[in-house]
Amino acid sequence: MAFGTLTTVRVPAPGVIDRRVAGGAMVLAPVAAVPLAAVAAVIVYSGELIGLPSFASAALALGAVALGSRGLHLDGLADTADGLGASYDRARALEVMRRGDSGPTGIATLVLVLLVQTGALSGAIAAGHGIAAAALAVVTGRGVLSLCCARGVPSARPEGLGATVAGSVPVWVAAVVFAVLAGSAALVLPWWPISWWRGLIAVGIGYLAASVLLARCVRRLGGVTGDVLGGCVEVSVAGVLLALSF
Repeated sequence: MAFGTLTTVRVPAPGVIDRRVAGGAMVLAPVAAVPLAAVAAVIVYSGELIGLPSFASAALALGAVALGSRGLHLDGLADTADGLGASYDRARALEVMRRGDSGPTGIATLVLVLLVQTGALSGAIAAGHGIAAAALAVVTGRGVLSLCCARGVPSARPEGLGATVAGSVPVWVAAVVFAVLAGSAALVLPWWPISWWRGLIAVGIGYLAASVLLARCVRRLGGVTGDVLGGCVEVSVAGVLLALSF
């Protein structure tokens, strides 16, 4: 379910999708993101080899990740922004998000977040650690899904992806996912070389960005939807890249 939902990798469909399977898929989301992270890293490395401008390499890498995830999270970000900007009425906001067509708020948010991501990754490439920054951002962005689906986080609707995964991950498991990502960043990034503490800070900022959007959506919408999950992924990616942009 993790690979089939979050990537274009062809895998057998799970026999039954219940809360146990859904929760496991959210926990394994960083694993499913490894192929996407590898593609982004290869593109950044190739761009450096042939002398592409750093901004172009960053745009190509992030574009490949979007293509490899069917634009799922970008679509969720735009729909979430439209819903939050449409009305303070919860039912109205959810209806706007359900329609799926992007309005001015969603488009503006999408453009701004992509500019932040691309500019930040461009800075990381210029600083000499773009490969590590791209890989860590992609994996951490998917890691926050376990946080967004932790026990106690409700679903905004009684149906849909959000209802299937909301509250399906034990809090301690979500904490373990964070610890593994932070610990891995602290161990691996010094090889580039980037200080170990910057790896911790980058993962922490990625989680903080997702937490802020998650808290806002829970207050305004009453919980999470599939769109909210996608939005949290994209703002987390932006946060990690900003932390490693210099």
